[in-house]
Amino acid sequence: MNAALVSPATVTAAALETRELAHRYGRRVAIEPVSFRLDAPVIAAVTGPNGSGKTTLLKIAAGLLRAGRGTCALAVAGRDVPPSERRRWVGYAGPALSFYEELSVSENLTFVAETRGLEAPARAVGEALERVGLAARAADRVAALSSGMVQRLRLAFALLHRPPVLLLDEPGSHLDDEGRAMLARVIGEERRAGLVLIATNDEREWRLAEQRIELRGRGLGHPA
Repeated sequence: MNAALVSPATVTAAALETRELAHRYGRRVAIEPVSFRLDAPVIAAVTGPNGSGKTTLLKIAAGLLRAGRGTCALAVAGRDVPPSERRRWVGYAGPALSFYEELSVSENLTFVAETRGLEAPARAVGEALERVGLAARAADRVAALSSGMVQRLRLAFALLHRPPVLLLDEPGSHLDDEGRAMLARVIGEERRAGLVLIATNDEREWRLAEQRIELRGRGLGHPA
């Protein structure tokens, strides 16, 4: 994709489609074959037993993991986006996402913004922190944050470059009622701008979705 043709901050047309997508870790089945198509604007939820492949599915969609079988195609503004380029167009947040604890909240996100080559890193960081309710903690070291605040920081990380596709793995983890209200608001805002896919078994989260994809594997990575 020619990055000069499309800006992540302005794109709204996005589509994610899988065809007989499946994956294994050795003899362990991570995802049973699944096929679906999502077209923005949309909020969708992927649900299923623990170990049925929700996290694996999001990682494949984000371009962080190569599919073992089948296909997972992403298109933005009518153009196919190969896995190697998806970081420009996808915002991803999951439980394993960590930060430099000795740096401040702002310093962590500024590093990411500059690495991504964003035109106005300070503005992008400020807007992302404001959206997730962390602006007042910008100067605090990450080591001083509660688990709920770190979860907000993960969401800010995913929103930082204003991507048209947002992939959220268990986004409500450790959030209190105020945090969950913020999450619902942000997801609703992102739905107006593009495509949101949530991996969750929490009813409070999958009820935000218009479409639901249920992974029907036996879970816990059962042997093939």
